Amino acid sequence: MAEVITDPADLFRQLALDPMLIPGANSAAEKFSLRVPRRYVDLMAKGDLDDPLLRQILPISQELAVCEGFSDDPVGDANSVAEHGLLHKYHGRVLLITTAACAIHCRFCFRRNFSYSDHLADPVHWHKTVAYIASHPEIHEVILSGGDPLMMSDQRLSGMLQLVATIGHVKRIRIHSRMPVVLPERITPPLLELFAQSRLKVVMVLHSNHPNEVVDDLAEATKQLTRVGVTLLNQSVLLKGVNDDSSILAALSEQLFAIGVMPYYLHLLDRAQGVAHFEVSEDNASKLYHQLMAKLPGYLVPRMVREIEGALAKVPLSLLELE
Repeated sequence: MAEVITDPADLFRQLALDPMLIPGANSAAEKFSLRVPRRYVDLMAKGDLDDPLLRQILPISQELAVCEGFSDDPVGDANSVAEHGLLHKYHGRVLLITTAACAIHCRFCFRRNFSYSDHLADPVHWHKTVAYIASHPEIHEVILSGGDPLMMSDQRLSGMLQLVATIGHVKRIRIHSRMPVVLPERITPPLLELFAQSRLKVVMVLHSNHPNEVVDDLAEATKQLTRVGVTLLNQSVLLKGVNDDSSILAALSEQLFAIGVMPYYLHLLDRAQGVAHFEVSEDNASKLYHQLMAKLPGYLVPRMVREIEGALAKVPLSLLELE
């Protein structure tokens, strides 16, 4: 983490990109900063502005455009706050905003404009958080989100898991993290031991969007996670110019399954201000999805969904097509 790239000029030098584009990158990075581990940069092709991994992290001037239909809170997080740092949107599960920090700043992030200072789960409010979950016996799953939960220290993460485990009706802890994809060395023996010792069933949802991210050190990390009983799923975002091709998505599913990760969701873009250039239309998404179903066995086809504020769950593409 001490070696992450935060200066667009440094990124351009590393990848031999056209320096004429640095001013636009700087302007976009002032609004939403650049942050990318060098290990992830090493997976990119030098001199290629269309590299699918580069496109996910490169600040560009299009992010500064204000687009109709896009907002600072596209999925209604602010309206779902039940306690400080605790979101309760869906039956049977709640979500903790554990940290504002990420190892990588994805340019399509739906929380890029989120007010973390007002909505972080922290020790000062733990008693209220735990009391809320304890008072709702229908809650069987607690989701750790952020930011990236694996940016927390093992000590803090352990304390959080131990508190949640004291609530008898909670059965599972689900961790959404891009860390194994961009810095798989975060999956350390102490972290694995923490998961192995918890009475809670641990589910980890990776966030991989392209087969070029599925390499040997990620495979080793998933192997170790599986060894201690962690269930591994993957959630992707459909991104124009990154993975809006059925062959790319099919390869991603195949490669993830080969390392023990089940494809779970393929999200249509959450419409946050600054991300419009990544959007794939619902019509094109539908065509792509039907192509994907023809290429893969059903169990490798992730469910294509959109998150809609106020809906009872993620809304499948099939229901969107009926509207």
